[in-house]
Amino acid sequence: MNTNYLIRKTHRWLGVLIGIQFLAWSLGGLYFSWSDMDEVHGDHEKKPAPLLPLSALSASPIEALESLRRTEGVTRLTELRLVPISGRLYWQIVYQKDGKKKTRLADALSGFLRPPLTEKEAREVALNGYAGPGTIVSVEYLTETNPHHEYRENPLPAYAFTFDDARHTTVYVAAESGAIQKVRNRPWRRFDFLWMLHTMDFSSRDNIGNWLLRAFSIFGVATVCSGFLLFFVSRKKGKR
Repeated sequence: MNTNYLIRKTHRWLGVLIGIQFLAWSLGGLYFSWSDMDEVHGDHEKKPAPLLPLSALSASPIEALESLRRTEGVTRLTELRLVPISGRLYWQIVYQKDGKKKTRLADALSGFLRPPLTEKEAREVALNGYAGPGTIVSVEYLTETNPHHEYRENPLPAYAFTFDDARHTTVYVAAESGAIQKVRNRPWRRFDFLWMLHTMDFSSRDNIGNWLLRAFSIFGVATVCSGFLLFFVSRKKGKR
């Protein structure tokens, strides 16, 4: 078996092995480079948060924090901020408990802690924050998601409100924080699928250091190198 034949055979089988993946990388790169990321993220479908008067704030969060210390043993916070929800101001208290991130809301007028949002309240939040032309056609209450879900790795429980617009937009409202966490639409779903093919992470989609991607990257370099080598070997043989 001569060297020329061996290089040709290696190059051919490497091309077959990674050709489909190279096509997926190319298609994904085209879509990513030609897409408006604000449109993909659904930023234009969100209304800006309303400005509320200072009269909507009259209570400090001290009473709510003391209540959390007594009832749940909270001694340290991750975050504390004011957030508007349906025309009212709330203290959003974020803390860790049993290794998990928790969020509670306290009324900025009374200072009292309040329970998570009901479906009616979350619907109002979604409608107030949605800037598109559609109406809500379905509601889903999420208590868990799998790695393939478009709301993966976001605060739970949450309400998913799907609108009947042309982009099939879904607005996700976290029940504990009362905030719109994500806006998903068809452009984002296409982006997510192509990103999964691009990273070759078929479970969580976001691990760009997985071994499958590393292996195919090495195969890709080997294919290019064998192509160059084949070119020079064939060129020398042609001259002879």
